Amino acid sequence: MFLSLVVPCYNEEGNVEKFFSETNRVFDGKGFEYEFVFVNDGSRDKTGVCLKKLYEENKENCTQVLSFSRNFGKEAAIYAGLQAANGDMVCIIDADLQQRPEVVLRMLDTINNNEELDCVAAYQEKRKESKLMISLKNAFYRIINKVTEVDFVSGASDFRLMKRNMVDAVLEMTEYHRFSKGILSWVGFNTEYIPYNAEERESGESKWSTRKLFKYAFEGIISFSTFPLKLAAYVGFISSVLSVLYLIFVIIKKLAFGIDVPGYATIVVLVLFLGGLQLFSLGILGEYISKIYVQVKNRPIYILKEHLGKKNED
Repeated sequence: MFLSLVVPCYNEEGNVEKFFSETNRVFDGKGFEYEFVFVNDGSRDKTGVCLKKLYEENKENCTQVLSFSRNFGKEAAIYAGLQAANGDMVCIIDADLQQRPEVVLRMLDTINNNEELDCVAAYQEKRKESKLMISLKNAFYRIINKVTEVDFVSGASDFRLMKRNMVDAVLEMTEYHRFSKGILSWVGFNTEYIPYNAEERESGESKWSTRKLFKYAFEGIISFSTFPLKLAAYVGFISSVLSVLYLIFVIIKKLAFGIDVPGYATIVVLVLFLGGLQLFSLGILGEYISKIYVQVKNRPIYILKEHLGKKNED
């Protein structure tokens, strides 16, 4: 068995060397070959320097280092790493050691003991977050499971081990706006979920702010569901029906009681309300159109500045 570890890196200068040495320590003597596929996602610190140093010192240890021309995002880094991976097993793992290499060994044991499995994914058993953030994430999973055709497991991330057939299927999904959780669920394959506890970061801070998490969640819903468009249509239909009913009410009132001039405040509120509904619907439609606009340009998902350790490298 040959295992590829795909490791997206963004501003991880304090973690990559620790991750490399710790993973080698855990995997030493386990009876399988493995490689590291580091993807430097346009880091602004010295991550690139650290990765080049690791490569120069460990060329014989099957180490690859891909460097982007700028920051394209973690989704693009995962895609690039999967493309470069040579293993018949591929594991996506972060460099900050919150996702421990010991968990990868558990994944390997699980998939090797069940020939029917194509993937083993890990989910956080206990989240070290505020109650508000946990509630918001749980609400997101409930919503996205109701409005999409794929199943999302609460707490599951892109930390998972996959066989080559599943990796090839993921690589066939060449969409520009990528949502890995959705893609990994959409392609199917037999997947087992195992719990793990996320450790504290060895160095640095999380790149995920509350704003970025909300944006990522919205991207996920837009990418794998047309429900927002249906919602806009439903809201428009209901507002139209209410408008007709209100018109009938006004006509009946006029015929029964004579001329009645509605209040100024009522008119202003109705105009603002209906205008807000229209802008809301246009915003949803605009999000889908913008995704189409970017996709049809056929821009590359990422641009490589350098690829060290490539198989056909001279």
